[in-house]
Amino acid sequence: MSNEVISELRKDYIYNLMIKGEREDGRAFNQYREITIDTNVIDKAEGSARVKLGDTHVVVGVKIQPGTPFPDTPDQGVIITNLELIPLASPVFEAGPPREDAIELARVTDRGVRESGALDLSKLCITPGEKVWMVFIDVHVLDDGGNIMDASALGAIAALMTAKLPASRFGLGDDSVVPLRDVPVSVTAVEIGGSIMLDPSMDEESIAGTKLTVTSNQAGELSAMQKSGVHPLTTEQINYIVDIAIEKAKEIREKFLVI
Repeated sequence: MSNEVISELRKDYIYNLMIKGEREDGRAFNQYREITIDTNVIDKAEGSARVKLGDTHVVVGVKIQPGTPFPDTPDQGVIITNLELIPLASPVFEAGPPREDAIELARVTDRGVRESGALDLSKLCITPGEKVWMVFIDVHVLDDGGNIMDASALGAIAALMTAKLPASRFGLGDDSVVPLRDVPVSVTAVEIGGSIMLDPSMDEESIAGTKLTVTSNQAGELSAMQKSGVHPLTTEQINYIVDIAIEKAKEIREKFLVI
C-alpha cells in the first residue's frame, strides 16, 4: 500500500471513531493527554523546562541579558520568542530557515506571555531609555505527537517561573527572580466533521478542518486567540471552545503548583 492509501484509511478510521464519540487513544473529546513538566533541565540557561504532552516533547530555555529598549517602550524590558522544529522530531520537519508554522507557533507562544501581562516588563527596566533586561525564550520541539502549540506555551511559562535575572554577572547587583505575575495557559481545540476535540494528536491535527488556540490568564480572562485552517467555525463553536478552554486551563494550571 502507498502512504497515501494508508493515510486515507487512517483518516476514515478516525472519522468513524469520532462518529461513535470515541478517539483512537480512548480519550473523551474534552480530555487532555498526560502532562509532565520538569524545570531547571538546562544548566547554562537562566530558566528552563521540559514538557511532555502525550507523545509531544518540547524543551524551553530562557536566556536573559541587558540590552537597549525599543524606542516606543523606553522603560520596559523586551521579550523575544523563537521556536525550532528539529528535523528529527517529525518526518515533515526540514532543516533550514524557520517555516511558516514555526513562526506561527513562536508568535502564539510569545503573545500568550505578552498579552496576559505575565511578565512585569516595567520591572525589567534598568535605566530608562538606555538599558533593560532582554528575555529570550527559545523553544525546541524534540518530538511531535500533536498539539505543539500548548506544549510550547506550557514550557515557556514553566521556564519563566524558575528563571533568574543574572544581575551579578553583569555588575548590576544581586540576582533576583523574574517578575512573573500571572500563569497564562493555552488550550487548543480542533474541529473535525462538526465535532470539537481538545489536545489533538498528530493524526487528528492532520485531518482537522480548523484549529483554535485560546490563551487565558489566572483570572479566567482571554489573553490571546489564534485560528488556523480553512474551515470556518460557528459562533456557537467558538463560544463553546472559549468556555471549555478557560475551564480546562484552570485544571492544567494546577500542574504549576508543584514547580
